[in-house]
Amino acid sequence: MSPATATRPLRGAPSSGSARRRAIARRRRRVLLALSALGLGGLALVVATPLFRVAVRDLTLPLAHQDVIRAQAARKRLDPALIAAVIYAETKFDARPSPAGAQGLMQIMPQTAEFLARRSGATTFTTSDLATPSVNIAYGSYYLRYLLDRYHGDEVLALAAYNGGETNVDRWVAEARARGRPLRISQIPFPETRAYVLRVMQAQRDYRQTYASELGYG
Repeated sequence: MSPATATRPLRGAPSSGSARRRAIARRRRRVLLALSALGLGGLALVVATPLFRVAVRDLTLPLAHQDVIRAQAARKRLDPALIAAVIYAETKFDARPSPAGAQGLMQIMPQTAEFLARRSGATTFTTSDLATPSVNIAYGSYYLRYLLDRYHGDEVLALAAYNGGETNVDRWVAEARARGRPLRISQIPFPETRAYVLRVMQAQRDYRQTYASELGYG
């Protein structure tokens, strides 16, 4: 099955960037409405209201496309919170191209997507498809599954490879084995990759706890 099965881009659909900006604006309006409802003097009471708590949650730990995330998690045998956490670490659900050329919510490099498309037998993929959230999440999830299989289910190694590349991780693992021990997070040489792994793993716990219903846990 190709990564983008049943997730082809819709013609005439709004761009993911503009849709995301509108969603963020709506969430900010929720906070302002909650504050204005009682005035600054009632701030403590506002903070206790469900509307305010939901608005703050949406700003600090955003979630979107949860139906796509759940579907891809089921198809790829992944924890949906892991997919959400990677999106959070990559773009905080606000898709934008990176200086290196990575694209979409899960920051897929075009050459990586082309590799995954060939590997999965997809025949209609084009790089522009990565701008479509459903396609991007499908390819990012496929890549996570590929990396987890490659590293025998080790999430630390899979996440390190997602950020730092398989070649680097293979070298680090070999060096750690030569010293007679497994590669630990604290021993990842790249500070950015080390911080990335920790950030994703913390976000995974947060998403599982905060969005249990939305991500299909309960």
